[in-house]
Amino acid sequence: MEKVVKTEDEWRGSLEDMAFKVLRKHATERAGTYDNFPKAPGTFLCKGCGAPLFDQSHKFESGTGWPSFYQPLDPDMVGESIDNSWFMRRTEVHCNRCDGHLGHVFPDGPQPTGLRYCINGVALTFEPECD
Repeated sequence: MEKVVKTEDEWRGSLEDMAFKVLRKHATERAGTYDNFPKAPGTFLCKGCGAPLFDQSHKFESGTGWPSFYQPLDPDMVGESIDNSWFMRRTEVHCNRCDGHLGHVFPDGPQPTGLRYCINGVALTFEPECD
């Protein structure tokens, strides 16, 4: 995998304001901001670099207000690190290709993994499956 590396100014110039804040500054969008996510078959890509991250078939309704998936498309594309912000310990997930912050993963998701990848919708773009 070839890493995508840009300066802060290059990232700021290539991303919308909220996407920049989430992907590069580890912000979190307000819950429910992206409730109208596509339901058609397809792939969710990193908005920062276009890496394929999640498949529509792995998405589920968590009731949290953020897009939720029970597994990434390719585990090697989604990295993890410890996040001790907000007076709690969580597992942050990021795109391994561009190091963009995506959200967090929690151990309260559905089977088969029991995981809930709680992802900022602004960090993703959707590519519909071709017929």
